[in-house]
Amino acid sequence: MRNVDRLFDRYGESHRHPTNKAIHWLCVPLITWSVLAFAWAWSPFAAYVVIALAVVFYLWLSPVIALGMLAVSAVLVYPMLLLGRYVLVAAVVVFVAAWIGQFIGHRIEGRKPSFFEDIKFLLVGPAWLLAAVFRRCGIPY
Repeated sequence: MRNVDRLFDRYGESHRHPTNKAIHWLCVPLITWSVLAFAWAWSPFAAYVVIALAVVFYLWLSPVIALGMLAVSAVLVYPMLLLGRYVLVAAVVVFVAAWIGQFIGHRIEGRKPSFFEDIKFLLVGPAWLLAAVFRRCGIPY
């Protein structure tokens, strides 16, 4: 079994309840955006470094996932350009609200978040969602 499949299976074990999954579809992209926005607020270069490091991890998982996550990252950067000097405030608000949502989802699920087991699941979550989109579109990853 490939690393990507093994990690997605392990991640999926604590994301089976439909409400928790729905919450994750909203909150995981928001958390991803807020982390990039924190880096962007410090320096746009820092945000690009974060993206590059994440893409290296995603390449380890799957080149197709890496390419998809690079495209997603490009989409996530655009609102930062629009927010200008308000990006940090927006990042804080989104980060706190999205994590509250995540913990509510896991309370409903009855299982702790995967990253409590292994920190790399913070990067697996967004890729897990992207893989679901790829499967629905018939894109092998």
